[in-house]
Amino acid sequence: MQKSAAAASSAPSPKIRVAFILTPHFTLTAFAGFVDVLRLAADDADRSRQLDCQWTVLGEPGGAIASSAGAGVQAWEPMERPERFDYIVVVGGLLHQAQRVPNAVYTFLRQAAKAGVALVGLCTGSFVLARAGLLDGHVTCVSWFHREDFTRAFPRLRLVTNQMYVIDRDRMTCAGGTSVVHLAAHLVEKHCGRAFANKSLRILLEDQPLPSNTPQPEAEITRKAQDWSVRRAMLLIEQKLSSPEPIHEVVGSLGVGIRQLERRFHSDVGMTMREFRSRLRLARARWMIENTDLSLTHIGLECGFGGCSHFSRAFAAHFKVRPSAVRRALPPTDARASA
Repeated sequence: MQKSAAAASSAPSPKIRVAFILTPHFTLTAFAGFVDVLRLAADDADRSRQLDCQWTVLGEPGGAIASSAGAGVQAWEPMERPERFDYIVVVGGLLHQAQRVPNAVYTFLRQAAKAGVALVGLCTGSFVLARAGLLDGHVTCVSWFHREDFTRAFPRLRLVTNQMYVIDRDRMTCAGGTSVVHLAAHLVEKHCGRAFANKSLRILLEDQPLPSNTPQPEAEITRKAQDWSVRRAMLLIEQKLSSPEPIHEVVGSLGVGIRQLERRFHSDVGMTMREFRSRLRLARARWMIENTDLSLTHIGLECGFGGCSHFSRAFAAHFKVRPSAVRRALPPTDARASA
């Protein structure tokens, strides 16, 4: 049943209007987290009416867009008149399927940029914005795990992987995961007020809104670091994981003496920086073996091992199984992609 014209005219105007573009094999967490912050802030109680916040999903109406988990989401309306929105949010997902984004998406995003609409890249949505030429001259944030992929694809763009998200004028990019919740809360606070943002985060059992420069968390291979210098050292090590540089050169920019930093590091997380780098390299290598089709030689070099034999020995010593055996035990690529 449609509202009458009088009722529609008396409805309050939304304070923030957001359109989502979901790329093939998009990440459900990124979409759901962002839209739920809007939903919870938009209305009182739990009625989910689009009052203070308004959102929609753009695309080919009637066709479902498959997420990386296999679940599909249907577009609500076609990609038209981008000037209707305050933000257009591109939700990315799997990279190994080449992000087969329709050309119409790039055309629409360029129209939106020309109209002055702010553009947001969630997860690997930043790759889509970069491919459209819409991140030139802007700082981009991606997950530390996709740093090498982004650098190879867009070597001229400025990149950070040590923050949850980056807001650079009318371009916003974030690492994905729960960082999208805090980026969405930041925008809700900007347009609707802090109380609205806090309400959403409380219901989602999240902390108060985190600033954009909150460090991305390190991989779960140690107990959580409490010391700020230790966390910064971890992030530097992650960013230069493939580099053969000695540890003291990797963390030299922190302005803390190497011996003092080593003591603080070991006291905080129970291992040396060298041990942390070794475990992180091995953890990332195993993830890449299980989730990408890259050769073992490529993975070993990207994770900082000097050669294939060095990589194999270190991997076997830590996991008690050779990397080739892990790869052979995996299901076929097609089965993994559809999982």
